[in-house]
Amino acid sequence: MPLPEPTTPRTPLHRRSIEIRGWKRDDGLFDIEGHLTDTKDADFKLTSGLRPAGEPIHSMWLRLTVDHTLTIVDAAASTDAMPWINVCDGITPEYRRLIGLAIRPGYHQRLKELLGGVRGCTHLTELAGTLATAAFQTMAGQLKRDPAQKPYPIDRCHALDATKPLVAQYYPEWYRGTDQSPPAPDNRQAQKGNES
Repeated sequence: MPLPEPTTPRTPLHRRSIEIRGWKRDDGLFDIEGHLTDTKDADFKLTSGLRPAGEPIHSMWLRLTVDHTLTIVDAAASTDAMPWINVCDGITPEYRRLIGLAIRPGYHQRLKELLGGVRGCTHLTELAGTLATAAFQTMAGQLKRDPAQKPYPIDRCHALDATKPLVAQYYPEWYRGTDQSPPAPDNRQAQKGNES
């Protein structure tokens, strides 16, 4: 469902696009790759010079290669467009410091310690955080789950709170609540059919 239409006229100023893709490699590892692009809707004066409308101010790439435990075994960063030419891209080799870091609780704190502030690029570090979530999505269905281990999404989002009926219905062995009533049905598909 899209956002409600704005009630006040507005002028576009800035566009950030983030595209993330995940791949399973032939060697059994997984690549999670992100591309962040910032553009302006009008010519934009930077201290380093004028950037024409639509031409990227930032165009940055980050690839994390992870194993089946979500441990980063390789990392590569690249900067194609930047405000400070031949300066901003000097930090990209530092993203190899992510090698050995495991994507699990504590990842974001460790990321901040390694590459936060002047130790990294704000945009690449932000992208590294976003890639962590995409790594879980990439791995979904790729590995056999240990039935003795709680599935990762339980207690990590409001829909899969272990005390809620959705967990009772789909993961009864992990349910910790008292309400056994099933969740309300999703009527969006039925409504779409009625609107046609």
